[in-house]
Amino acid sequence: MEQHKTIKFEGHTIHYRDEGREHEQTLVLLHGYLQNLDVWSAYVLTFMRSMHVVTIDLPGHGYSECLAEVHTMDLMARAVKAVLDDARVEQCVMVGHSMGGYVALAFADLFPHRLRGLGLLHSHAFPDDEVTVERRMLTCEEVTKNRARYIVGFIPPLFDDSKRVSLAQEIKDLQDQCLETREESVVAAQRGMAQRPSRIKVLNELEVPVLFIFGRNDKRIPIEKAVAQTLDVRHAEILILDGVAHMSHIEDRDYVRPRLQNFVNTCYL
Repeated sequence: MEQHKTIKFEGHTIHYRDEGREHEQTLVLLHGYLQNLDVWSAYVLTFMRSMHVVTIDLPGHGYSECLAEVHTMDLMARAVKAVLDDARVEQCVMVGHSMGGYVALAFADLFPHRLRGLGLLHSHAFPDDEVTVERRMLTCEEVTKNRARYIVGFIPPLFDDSKRVSLAQEIKDLQDQCLETREESVVAAQRGMAQRPSRIKVLNELEVPVLFIFGRNDKRIPIEKAVAQTLDVRHAEILILDGVAHMSHIEDRDYVRPRLQNFVNTCYL
């Protein structure tokens, strides 16, 4: 795969990769909290043969610089739009994992005409409740005391208990990847997620297909909450995966990868 490309957004550098540009269909993959675009490498290697694939280091993640003390989802969505402008992408299917899903929903709110489809992997359109906001503020305090300990401990519970032994190397690799995220960037992301509004109305008014992928054993998003957001979506495809927690794109890659490819094909019919 080619090297990172960069743009300047509000005076700061944002990194991205741009593969398979000769193809008509475009898929944009947005990583989750603490991660970076490398989490999608196995997907890009497959998808670039048949579609244009853009992966982005969201602000403060990977090689992209921290933009502000608070990275709101709207700010990140505008950074994504700037990347797509640079990559000359007029419309795309956008798929976001966890925090990346929050960013994709903000993008759908701000730039709905740029979407052919929206995919949410272990993500939702609800705002944080008071308990979750308080937990995020406590996380910010924890990170300032010992960022590495927090990150190393945060990753394993994202995976289903039954898979932690077989995926031990993948978990270690993800921990190493996430340890690259700087303290100020972790805090900026937590503050931004705490401030995000409800985007249920955005979901319900979208005129493009929406794909939801959930893990039945996801401890971060209860399945009842995950499914509740789908009920009034005009065109929804819902996958609930057994033996999967919060990381289906790693836990069940061989199943998720062709489903994403089929979804992109559907959006371009």
